[in-house]
Amino acid sequence: MMSANGLSTRIQQFLDPHALARTPSPFHRLGQQMQDILGDGGILKEVVQPGEGPPVPRDSSVSIHFSAFLEYSDRPFETTSHLKYPRMMKLGRDVTLFGLELGILTMRKGEFSRFLFLPEYAYGAMGCPPLIPPVATVLYEVQVLDFLDSAEVDEFFAMSPEEQNTAPLSTLLNVVDTERSFGNRCFNHSRFEDAKDRYKQAVTLLGNRKAEDEEEKRSIVAGQLPIYLNLSLTQLRLDRPLKALEYGHKALKIDPNNTKALFRCGQAYLELFDYEKAQDYLTMAQANKPFDVDINNLLRKLAIHYKDCLDKEKELCSKMFADFVKK
Repeated sequence: MMSANGLSTRIQQFLDPHALARTPSPFHRLGQQMQDILGDGGILKEVVQPGEGPPVPRDSSVSIHFSAFLEYSDRPFETTSHLKYPRMMKLGRDVTLFGLELGILTMRKGEFSRFLFLPEYAYGAMGCPPLIPPVATVLYEVQVLDFLDSAEVDEFFAMSPEEQNTAPLSTLLNVVDTERSFGNRCFNHSRFEDAKDRYKQAVTLLGNRKAEDEEEKRSIVAGQLPIYLNLSLTQLRLDRPLKALEYGHKALKIDPNNTKALFRCGQAYLELFDYEKAQDYLTMAQANKPFDVDINNLLRKLAIHYKDCLDKEKELCSKMFADFVKK
């Protein structure tokens, strides 16, 4: 929608009213209120909502919401606003607009900013037909939802298997923790297949490590336990109770009295209609945490299913007996 002076109403609302009469171009007017982050005028920035913590690292993976506009247009030519959970994007690989990557590197978690990118930092002299005309300056509105510094992960995966095995254990554990964090983010966004792949990658790295002594072996096993629990829950979300049971048992092999592992196995057996084993595992979990709401709710659910199963068996036996008497 355009105002009488030819200025996009979207751009107009961000501008100083006293500047409207003095400068001809909407983007030029907006740019006068922005910071030149490189010193050459190629990327201008306005912080709308400050973020927290350190700036986004150069080799990180980021999750952002953004909308991109041409001058005199209220409708974005590209946006992630329709996505509830945007995917993590690797800087230097998935973020292809040079100016956008440089802009993101100036931002912090939770920050919302506007950027104006000149053509040399955006789509160049040729543009990107049919959406982007030649020599186009573009406006990007960007919010950093989250990021993970994955530089150490990239360096580790660039190593040979032999180099990985001789790297310091602390490096391996940091890489595993980052992979698990990626998995957790995927899980929280209901991308369960992606979460499963991240967790399996992490547990494979630990399994490939040849422990040099008992202390290192204990550290590796301690790192495997939470990932097995993550995998068990993820497989339940994917409706694969047998796989969930497999990882639940692996967790119990490490810690036989682990409440979460007992609960996961109870869930899996319930989905497999093995009510007696489900009862056994859930009862053991309840013994550890008698007032846990999830455990008690699942035990009530199990009791209902078990009763329905027995009622159906009785009904079936009664019919079979009646048919036998008739014959």
